[in-house]
Amino acid sequence: MSKKLNKLKTKSKVLIIAGSDSSGGAGIQADIKTVTALGSYAMTAITAVTVQNTTGVKSIVPINPKEIYNQVTFSSNDIRPDAVKIGMLHSTKVIKSVIKSLDQIKVRNIVLDPVMVAKGGAKLIDNKAINLLKSTLIKKVLMITPNIPEAEILTNTKIKTKQDMILVAQKLIQLGVKNVLIKGGHLKGEFVHDIYVNNKDIKIFNSKRVKTKNTHGTGCTLSSAVATFLSCGKPVKKSCELGIKYVSLAIKSNPNYGKGHGPINHLNSMNINKIFK
Repeated sequence: MSKKLNKLKTKSKVLIIAGSDSSGGAGIQADIKTVTALGSYAMTAITAVTVQNTTGVKSIVPINPKEIYNQVTFSSNDIRPDAVKIGMLHSTKVIKSVIKSLDQIKVRNIVLDPVMVAKGGAKLIDNKAINLLKSTLIKKVLMITPNIPEAEILTNTKIKTKQDMILVAQKLIQLGVKNVLIKGGHLKGEFVHDIYVNNKDIKIFNSKRVKTKNTHGTGCTLSSAVATFLSCGKPVKKSCELGIKYVSLAIKSNPNYGKGHGPINHLNSMNINKIFK
């Protein structure tokens, strides 16, 4: 690793509520690697156990919603998180359990990555759960980080351009979420455009596209990186900027594992220019 990693505020703690990925490239495994690589402390509440590898998902075993609630509250009562990252929530019972647990722990910095479809195409959430997520959960989080297919599902709107991305982000704001970061990797082009929107601001982050099939876990990684920067006291927009930079470097230095969509390099180093206050 050529660049020195500037550690973040070492006492910051991030609680991850997400599914497990047996291949290690996405889900709770990618989240833990990301939070740890960026210098913070990772805690977890596992919502499901998936059997998968780089070529796709074989099966999903749900965790009892009551035990998801217990994981969140019991851990947080002992070690209070500075931020929460939420990933795979596959049913209404799980979402209700998570909402109940969030009401208990009362953490402000909550990042929701609305995981709906795996990289290989397997659907990871049912329609009732999507409706509950839209009507209730997104009003309780600080920000939501959908990719283009997820943003299309949440708003019933097709996205073909950057302007469409902004329009859809504004629709999500109208549903009650405060901040939206739509990931633009699914649109073709030399650059990837990730777009941040809130009621007062629109910011387009441009990253040169890396030609690689190894992008498994990029969404999980980005949302965890954003949550980590938030946990250290960074503003939302700056957290998005730094999270995108971290993921871009992780894609560039991927280890090229597996026969399908391989993982990115969570142990990549990055320079953080501004001192954390």
